Amino acid sequence: MSDAQLIKSERAFDGRVFDVDRDEVRLPHGRTVTVDVVRHPKSVVLIPVPEAGQVILIRQYRHAVGQWLWEFPAGSIDPGESPEQAARRECHEEIGQVPATIVRLGAFYPTPGYCDEEMIFYRLSTLEDPTVPAALDEDEDIEVRTFTLPDARDMARRGEIRDMKTVVALGMI
Repeated sequence: MSDAQLIKSERAFDGRVFDVDRDEVRLPHGRTVTVDVVRHPKSVVLIPVPEAGQVILIRQYRHAVGQWLWEFPAGSIDPGESPEQAARRECHEEIGQVPATIVRLGAFYPTPGYCDEEMIFYRLSTLEDPTVPAALDEDEDIEVRTFTLPDARDMARRGEIRDMKTVVALGMI
């Protein structure tokens, strides 16, 4: 079976965090369809492990769902930044610590039906206090808390953790 063929692409929306393209695509079986695609930079998902058997979660308000959610820290990779540099920066910004050890665990597409974002998962350990204090992004209001890994997994099973990247990450460690 051959791949799909892009016939035409138009930018439908330019946003601060993501863009949307409207693509005309000829599918492998010959049918032509119009597909809206969210164009989002790659991102990193951090699994901070301060000590064996513990994880750090953050709680922040997510306007899109109108709820405060417990989740692992995450963020987009800035232009010119490596995924490891982004992991280090996001850890500093969101939990106020710097990891000495960064281990890549895998990469996944969270919503490939309409978005090209790839999330790269990292386990961070040997967390240290930074020499320079962190500053949160203007749209972030974050509570940081350490949980035992069994407690965090139980929270997911009870529906207290509803963020999909966090549920996936809890299964990776």
